[in-house]
Amino acid sequence: MSLQSINPATGELVREYPEASEKDVATILLESSCAAAGWRRTRFADRSPKMRRAADLLDERKEELARLMAVEMGKPLAGGRAEVEKCAWVCRYYAEHAERFLAPEPVATDAGHSFVAFLPLGPVLAVMPWNFPFWQVFRFAAPALMAGNAGLLKHAANVTGCALAIEQVFKDAGFPAPLFRALLVPSKRVAGIIAAPPVKAVTLTGSTPAGRSVAGKAGEMVKKTVLELGGSDPYVVLEDADLEAASETCVAARLVNSGQSCIAAKRFIVVEPVRRQFEELFVEKMRARKMGDPLLPGVDVGPQARRDLRDDLHRQVEQSVKAGAKLLLGGMVPPGPGAFYPPTVLGEVRKGMPAFDEETFGPVAAIVPARDEADAIQQANDSPFGLGAAVFTRDVKRGERIAVEELEAGSCFVNALVKSDPRLPFGGIKESGYGRELSAFGIREFVNVKTVYVK
Repeated sequence: MSLQSINPATGELVREYPEASEKDVATILLESSCAAAGWRRTRFADRSPKMRRAADLLDERKEELARLMAVEMGKPLAGGRAEVEKCAWVCRYYAEHAERFLAPEPVATDAGHSFVAFLPLGPVLAVMPWNFPFWQVFRFAAPALMAGNAGLLKHAANVTGCALAIEQVFKDAGFPAPLFRALLVPSKRVAGIIAAPPVKAVTLTGSTPAGRSVAGKAGEMVKKTVLELGGSDPYVVLEDADLEAASETCVAARLVNSGQSCIAAKRFIVVEPVRRQFEELFVEKMRARKMGDPLLPGVDVGPQARRDLRDDLHRQVEQSVKAGAKLLLGGMVPPGPGAFYPPTVLGEVRKGMPAFDEETFGPVAAIVPARDEADAIQQANDSPFGLGAAVFTRDVKRGERIAVEELEAGSCFVNALVKSDPRLPFGGIKESGYGRELSAFGIREFVNVKTVYVK
């Protein structure tokens, strides 16, 4: 058996990788456990230079890594470069702050001395998706390794080249070779790896069904999990919003990574007094975005990562139109090879349509009419997902109140698109998952929060 990487712009086979045998995986898990046992005893002063070197290597290899992403999953080169730069940022961030985040915390009790210590768990299995093949991994790996853990990466099969490139970065940065390893296995073998004794915890970024499967197996084995799952992020546009700025931000938010992002904006819930004007501006700006070969300059929207994903996206559009949505732009599968789908806008979207109820993982925007602020908030929250949300209004205090008190999501932004940042915790609620990545919260997910009481 082999893992295949297919160029989504051409449909051509890029490379085949042999699947790791059961014996190979067992050896990697054992070596990872041994490496973690030694790594946990190193000082932060020894870990940080290696993590900074990993950041430097990412900067040095930015062009080749961006090209690798373009070929394996269709990301336009500008987006690939930005992704690699962000990975270097998160490496430097934890190299600088990990020791402070994990410093023992004294607690006043009736003991002579009592405190909370933060100790590593051991090898952590990361089950990662193809859409941000470097960032999703580094936002787990940088804090995990700086905390003293080992990392085991089960990446999506279509980005196996990216998985091996990440492994090489950590090796070349001076980390012990077994401390971060890529496992070249299909998804059906994940459950067996979770059950293996060397694996102490699991993190997954992916679909909600995948999260349920991984959480179920990890729960059976009583192993800690962090899940970052799907999203149908609502962007609420109120009557006092700056519509020119809001429409520009909303288009950018919908087309992040050619629309293939859990936190890309999906549903644009616009109050009636400004809906028509917003639609006109939004459609105009979506029409101006260029779709094409991700290796060419100036391309905003590349192909979808696989043809089956593109076809499912088109199904959602067709079924929504059949249910009463109005096709305002796009919505047609282009001729020729590859998995391309054009920027598409649906108007008059309502609950009961796939464009409202499901996660649309591609460049399809759903504009949802709302009577007023209360109706807009109700519709924004009327979703099984709760990853990100945004609100647009000239009244910043009004926007902040809605973001804090009303919108049901792990991240709520005012007059800006939702994005992850190493300095801020990232994660969702409801069917968008649990646990947090990034910031001090993220590095403390995979540690033993240990109470120490000295009489």
